[in-house]
Amino acid sequence: ILGSKSLRNFCITWIMVCIALCVILPCQLLLRNQDQSTVIERSNNSLDMIEMSGFICGYISCVFYLGSRFPQLYKNFQRRSTEGTSYLLFALAMMGNTTYGLSLVLKMPATESLRTLYFLHHLPWLIGSFGVLFLDIFVTVQFILYRQHQERQSGLVALEVEPLLVNEETA
Repeated sequence: ILGSKSLRNFCITWIMVCIALCVILPCQLLLRNQDQSTVIERSNNSLDMIEMSGFICGYISCVFYLGSRFPQLYKNFQRRSTEGTSYLLFALAMMGNTTYGLSLVLKMPATESLRTLYFLHHLPWLIGSFGVLFLDIFVTVQFILYRQHQERQSGLVALEVEPLLVNEETA
């Protein structure tokens, strides 16, 4: 686990980023609405400030979303167990990421030039959904491997029948 100072610094940085986005994005929307009366043609390949902000948010989201699986994978690996972890959570997340990623892929335009632009604009969300799906497959493998490991060891280890704390109230 992170040291308390590192965790505190991370939380402060995260709050500052969220506050900045909550200020910048509405300001950009207001400026965009005011500038619509004097719209200047722009090329379809360029991104305006709001689109770029959304794109950046998409990649930040992708990094955090992918990063969310590594602590659980590492903890399972260290303990050689998935005890206390809900497989249903991962199974439902896998189904959600599969359908979300497929919805992005199936909406792809038919023409090649539009398809490339569409793919680039949706890349952070595709990486996020399919990347986490890939990591959740590793969690599934851990559930299978560690269940077999646990079954093998349960036959070798004698069960504890004596409680660890006897006469706790008198102590």
